[in-house]
Amino acid sequence: MKVDELLAQWEDTYKKGLLSFWILLLLYQEEMYAYEMTAVIAEISQGTVIVDEKSVYRALKRFEDNQIIQSSLRKSDVGPPRRYFRLTALGETLLRRFCQRNILVFEEPTVAAAIASLLSSNK
Repeated sequence: MKVDELLAQWEDTYKKGLLSFWILLLLYQEEMYAYEMTAVIAEISQGTVIVDEKSVYRALKRFEDNQIIQSSLRKSDVGPPRRYFRLTALGETLLRRFCQRNILVFEEPTVAAAIASLLSSNK
């Protein structure tokens, strides 16, 4: 079906951009290691964003290079030490500004009303 194909293409592009948001939001809430993030992202995105570890590691590397996050090694009860990541002050400011500019817009009355109207219509 054409709509399903178009929706899949749109969502694929949309999800790639959202990975940064989900990672930074997680790290705002608590320090985490990369493998842990993949499952949590799938859970909090209600299964709409499924990501592999390599994508998470690439994003984390990019964020650390830009001083958005910091990492440290910690002993693990099982296996080798794990690298935990946390948001820096710069990262928190970046996330806050992103949310103000790109997330809160959906709460604006005219936008929220338009979305509610679309979802309630029987067209």
